[in-house]
Amino acid sequence: MIAIFNKFRTGLLPIYVLLAILTASVSLVSCSKDDDLEIQNDFPFEVNVMPVPKGVANGQTVEIRITIQRTGNYQNTQYYLRYFQFDGQGTLQYYDEPPYLPNDLYPLQAEQFRLYYTSTSAVSQAFEVWISDSFGNEKQISFQFNNTD
Repeated sequence: MIAIFNKFRTGLLPIYVLLAILTASVSLVSCSKDDDLEIQNDFPFEVNVMPVPKGVANGQTVEIRITIQRTGNYQNTQYYLRYFQFDGQGTLQYYDEPPYLPNDLYPLQAEQFRLYYTSTSAVSQAFEVWISDSFGNEKQISFQFNNTD
């Protein structure tokens, strides 16, 4: 009986060796460096704006409430704002900070904020605001005010 068992065990040795080689091969292939873990940090966003008046008088200030809605949450995302006024004259500012200069890029401190537009002309006014993030995603918002003088 022992002779039969030893003969059977000796016959299985090549199968054990083949199984060990197969297991090692699978382990090495599955741990290759070609499959880098991808971490998404570039999330698109939407911009929501509360309704604003359609008209503004010379010297009048209009409050513009803006909220940035993220589709994902990457903690190190920074948002920026720039604007360009192409009709009329006025100033745009963030809370009580100095007025923005057209086409300059300004960092935003929060994802929910208020801008204040003050008309300095007696004609219709139009301007665009661009909000971008640190990954190059950008949204454009257009504003147009008729003169109420």
